[in-house]
Amino acid sequence: MRIRATVAAVSGALALSAFAVPAAQADDAASRADIAKIREAAQAASGKSALSTRAPEEGQPYALNVSFSNFKIAKAIKVGTTNPVSTKATFTMTHGADVDVTAGDFHVDPFLYKGAFDSPDNMLFGNKYAKCTPTSSTTANCAGTIDFYPAQSELLNSDAGSWKAGAMAIAFNGQSPDGETFDITKVGYKDQGGLASTLVQRYSKLTVNASPEPVAKGKTITVTGKLSRANWEDNKYHGYTNQPVKLQFRKKGSDTYSTVKTINTNATGELKTTVTASVDGYFRYSFAGTTTTPAVNATGDFVDVR
Repeated sequence: MRIRATVAAVSGALALSAFAVPAAQADDAASRADIAKIREAAQAASGKSALSTRAPEEGQPYALNVSFSNFKIAKAIKVGTTNPVSTKATFTMTHGADVDVTAGDFHVDPFLYKGAFDSPDNMLFGNKYAKCTPTSSTTANCAGTIDFYPAQSELLNSDAGSWKAGAMAIAFNGQSPDGETFDITKVGYKDQGGLASTLVQRYSKLTVNASPEPVAKGKTITVTGKLSRANWEDNKYHGYTNQPVKLQFRKKGSDTYSTVKTINTNATGELKTTVTASVDGYFRYSFAGTTTTPAVNATGDFVDVR
């Protein structure tokens, strides 16, 4: 299940004020809408002590006795324009002996957030809740995924770059949010941010074409290409402008590319330069990447020098 969230500021807890949940991706367990009710109730903690330290009050969940550590996630996640992307997250959950982590209505979720923990610009979760395996009476190893659906307008171009990771746990303790006797003060909730960081990047493409082919030794070779990256707002690829890109050459029979020169992409992301033909080999462009856009190498283009 996907959540594209507009997040309201909360003191010590994340609370989602808007959800876009495709029906085709509904969970079998407690729905994200149920979780949303608990998070929204946690907004009442704004301007008070943090949810993790206060006692339960009327209309609010109590602070669940859990914490998270040892969070691991990929250093960078490349997201294109249409294809779904999934990345694994693992972490350790420590909990009080009174917390039943094996209960059917106990849920744990890793998530990523952009910006400040108390008032993030965006949050992304996984399709399903994490699975946790107890390792002692008070610890469990958990594994889940963060899922990206760029075609569903989950990301803005400004979202590219550094994100932080967090995790949450909720214990419904037999309470049904849809039930007439639902008592939110009997529901436990805890979220924790700043557990790790990762880069969410706009997928990049790089092309090259060296011509003419074949070419006489000593003649001029023109090498063109284009550097483009995913635009998450119109689901197309656009040129990445004014970026340094290396022109590299590999002699026939060699496995190593050497840099010939560095040029910048123009206003549409295009590349063009010339070199003198000397020996048979492969030309390619190579982009080192930025925080918002991953490194990429074009597939070498062979030139027959005669």
